[in-house]
Order: sequence, then structure tokens, then C-alpha cells
Amino acid sequence: MIEVRALAEAEFRASHDLFRRALLLPPVKDEDWPRGSGRYELGRVHGAFDGGELAGTAMATTNELAVPGGRVPAGAVTGVGVRADRTRRGVLRGLMRAQLDDVRQRGEPVAMLHASEATIYERFGYGVASRHRKVELERARVVFREDAPRGGEVRVLDWEAAEPLLPEIYQRCGIDRPGQIGRDKAWWSGMRQYLGDGCLIAVHTGEDGVDDGFAVYEPKRGELAVLDVHDMKTADATAAAQLWRFLLGVDLVDRVVGHVRPLDDPLEWWLTDRRRCAVTEVEDDLWVRLVDVLAALRARTFGAAEPVVVEVRDEFLPDNAGCYRIGPDGVERSTAEPQLGLDVATLGALYLGDQLMSALVAAGRVEVRDPAAIADADRLFATLETPWCGTGF
Repeated sequence: MIEVRALAEAEFRASHDLFRRALLLPPVKDEDWPRGSGRYELGRVHGAFDGGELAGTAMATTNELAVPGGRVPAGAVTGVGVRADRTRRGVLRGLMRAQLDDVRQRGEPVAMLHASEATIYERFGYGVASRHRKVELERARVVFREDAPRGGEVRVLDWEAAEPLLPEIYQRCGIDRPGQIGRDKAWWSGMRQYLGDGCLIAVHTGEDGVDDGFAVYEPKRGELAVLDVHDMKTADATAAAQLWRFLLGVDLVDRVVGHVRPLDDPLEWWLTDRRRCAVTEVEDDLWVRLVDVLAALRARTFGAAEPVVVEVRDEFLPDNAGCYRIGPDGVERSTAEPQLGLDVATLGALYLGDQLMSALVAAGRVEVRDPAAIADADRLFATLETPWCGTGF
């Protein structure tokens, strides 16, 4: 019999170590635990017990998610792991049930996560809501166009000098693009621990004297000298172009690699030869689970089109199931005949605007009862800005 309950603070480290073992990592070191423990929120760390032993764990942190036209409270799910000798016994299902119930009780219409494996979370109602890419550039072959944005200055800081500045710059850059989330003090502390002190931080200051962008990068020497760009946030195109100019101008570097970049990053448009910016990976970024479908849909705006009645199936949280009239004037429960039908994971993939309804129809993920509704649904869910999270957790 699996028992799931919220863990006491004294049990947090055991939860953390179980999670690390599930990722094939060693337990946390004593000296590293104080910095990492700040992410844990009392009441939001769940443990599953089998025969009195901790068999699995999952946690969430309190956050918010930018959606088209606004923001919505969201539980950021992380730290999910099951002991290797307790898998396929309902441990994960019990954890997901308790966690989603808790998210709903806290008034968060949405849960979100980054998936270690792509086959796990769809059965619990999560859908891929944004994607990111990796780019690689041979430094010696990159030339910026004359008309690429230019202005301001870049300075290099170590962690000690940059740590107080980064949260302010991140907020100044805005949390408005669909998919972006907040970063609290514990997040910044954890990122420094995760990346290590070998990183440097390039900060851009605009013509007005205000810091408006940063890049966290790590030089690595091997057969090739590689500069890994782990994180970059900017308030505008000028700050972004200047940071890339700096990174691609660092002496002795052979290759610059940008990780977890947005799909619509304009970097290649700033180069005389766009092929020097090679996209080497496109992967799922943020997975979204609509815990309260009506509240989540009401939290975002929709484009100009005729309203569409959509039937949503949700086996894991069945009170979400039913028909919803979605239109530019808002969202309501409906008793009308549905025009389109889908499961809640597919709705999650539509939620931020990363996918069009027509694309998911073509993929066989949507039941079509009124073909005329497809084009209206495309216009309703479409967004002007490509969703992107860019924040690991």
C-alpha cells in the first residue's frame, strides 16, 4: 500500500538525495546542501512511502507563468523521482495525484515542469507548451552585418559581483513573453551552485546607463576552446546583439554554443552569413498542465475569430472534462454541441500558442466535428510572440 503525504522539513534532504539517485547522481554533499535547500517549501514537498520507506518524491515551488495577455499563478514541479526498486507500483501516480490536488487547493490553475523524459508526463495531463533550440557558431567565421543593432557597453563580472545585479536585470527585462516564469532568490542561488564558479557574467549597459541584459557563460578548454552560453536575458535587440558581439569576439575561443535559446532568436539575421549560426538541437522546453481548465483559459487572451466550442477530456482530473466556449470575449462552460474535441494534454500544447490547432489536427490529436472551426481555433490560440521559458527549475 502506497502512502503519499507532505514531508516535514527534516525529511527534505532525504527527498533531495532520492531525487538525485533517480537521476543517477550521488547524494548531495554536506557543504552544498544549505544552498540547495532554499528551494524547498514546507507543504509543497511530497513523499510516497512503501512499507514505511521513502519510495518516491516530488516537489513544487510557488511561481507565476506569463501567458498571452497576462500572467497566471503556477506550481513549478521539480524534484520528481522514484527509487529504482519501487518503480511501476503506482508510486509516481500517487505523487502526481497528491501534487495536482495541492496545486488546485492553492488556487494555481496551472502546473508546469521540464521533463527529464518525454514519455512520462503526458498521461498526467501535461503537454509540451514551448520549445527551445541550441545554436553553435565558429567564432572565426562570424561577421556581423553593418545594420545589426549596436549601442551601449559590455562589462565582465564574476559571480560575487554579478549575483546582486542579476535578479534586478531579469525583472527589468520583463516576464511578458508567454512561457516565461519568475526567478526568486532561491532559484538564483541554486543556479550558481548548479553551474559552478567557473562561469563569468557579461552585463550590457544601455546608452541611458541602465543595465538591460546579461549573459552567463563558461569558457572550456579541450581539443577546441568552447564558450558555453548557459543563460541570456535582454530587454531589447540592442542589448542582445551587443552581448553576442562580445561573446563571439572573445579571443582564443573556437566555438560559441548558445543553450536553451528561443526559436525566434534573431541572431542569424544579424550575420552576413546566416549559415554560420547552426541550429543543432530543437527540444521541448516547458510542459504545462491545466489544473483548472476554466480558470487557466480565462487567464489568457484570445485572438479575433468566431467562438469555438471545444470538448476537453481529462481522465486524471475528471471534473475538468466538458465543453468550453472559447472566444475573443472570454471563456465559458457550454452545453452546446462541440466542434472540436481533445484531451487536456493537447490543450496544454495549445495554451501558450506554440502550436496551431490545425497542426494538432494533422497530427491526429484533435477530433474534428466541424471542420470550419479549425481556422477559427487557429486564430483564437495564435500569439504574436513565440513562447519560450528559458528558465530551468
